[in-house]
Amino acid sequence: MQAVTTIRDVHVTPQEERARPVTRGNIYLDVGARTAAEVAALGISPGDPVVPDAPFVALPGGRLLGKAWDDRVGIAVVIEALRRLKQEGHPNQIFVAATVQEETGLRGAETAADVIKADIGIAIEGGVAGDQPGLNPDETQAVLGGGPGIFLYDSSAQPNRKLSALVSETAAAIKVPLQRDLVQGYGDDSAAIQKSNGGVPTVNLVVPARYTHAHNGIIDRADFDGMVDLVVALIKRLDAATVARLRDFSPGSR
Repeated sequence: MQAVTTIRDVHVTPQEERARPVTRGNIYLDVGARTAAEVAALGISPGDPVVPDAPFVALPGGRLLGKAWDDRVGIAVVIEALRRLKQEGHPNQIFVAATVQEETGLRGAETAADVIKADIGIAIEGGVAGDQPGLNPDETQAVLGGGPGIFLYDSSAQPNRKLSALVSETAAAIKVPLQRDLVQGYGDDSAAIQKSNGGVPTVNLVVPARYTHAHNGIIDRADFDGMVDLVVALIKRLDAATVARLRDFSPGSR
């Protein structure tokens, strides 16, 4: 079922209201029905979820337009990385979770972490690109085309310093540019993983995306490809000895 999101016509909207955003309670979805009975006959009832109609489009210059890059791009990275790792091999047992409800309390990540009981956690998602109107370097530092990003800090998690260093070393070794980002007021699934299984070294890796919470977002294909390369190389380095070193929380450990 399709619907149109309506707004008040500018010709009848008072001047003082024209610059105000439409509040969530005033958004109206028009499905073409004339009466409440016709709405019910369409199978629509209160509480039904809605999703935006946002098609995928390849833009000029290697940019990709699509819906919900935050966090669908993370799933795409994982799929491509697993294909590579299946062919090339690795020294690990890998568990993958495509989680839900991150934005409303990390519910999926907490449940997955409780089941998996991971030794190392890597969250992969869409980052907030700062090269768009209205943002400044104090808010977010990543830009499209600058390579995959690593979070140095956010409001929900503090990445493991040793694991972060390993990510940086790996990126340098394979010559993938790595952007370092810090965003206040941000939360991600690594926060739930970090607090599971007695404490798990985690890191949050992002593919920068513009307009992350709008109907359509934009990413750069080169950033995506670089992230796949980085994740594959990183997982190949996580042998038993490296994992044991990362999980050594004793004073003075490196």
